[in-house]
Amino acid sequence: MTRSDPTAWTRLAFDSWALSVDAASVIWLRSLRIMAGGKLAEQEAERMVTEKVMANLLLWPFLLQGGPYQSAQELSSRTLRHYSGPVQANRRRLSR
Repeated sequence: MTRSDPTAWTRLAFDSWALSVDAASVIWLRSLRIMAGGKLAEQEAERMVTEKVMANLLLWPFLLQGGPYQSAQELSSRTLRHYSGPVQANRRRLSR
């Protein structure tokens, strides 16, 4: 049994925290836009649902690429990378 790198787990914890902060910002910004109502709110709600469905549909093949021999650390890192790009893009778009 091999020992895992403790700094890698620390990095994974930080990346998880950073993604959660970005996701909370996106939720807040989207909530403000939807509460304002109108055409922009309607478009944002549709976009939100479409993004969530597509992100989850695309996650499975992405995770299975590494096969059944991925470590928990590698699987977690791949999942965070998969979600962090779109979340950051939404935060930038919504905060303009």
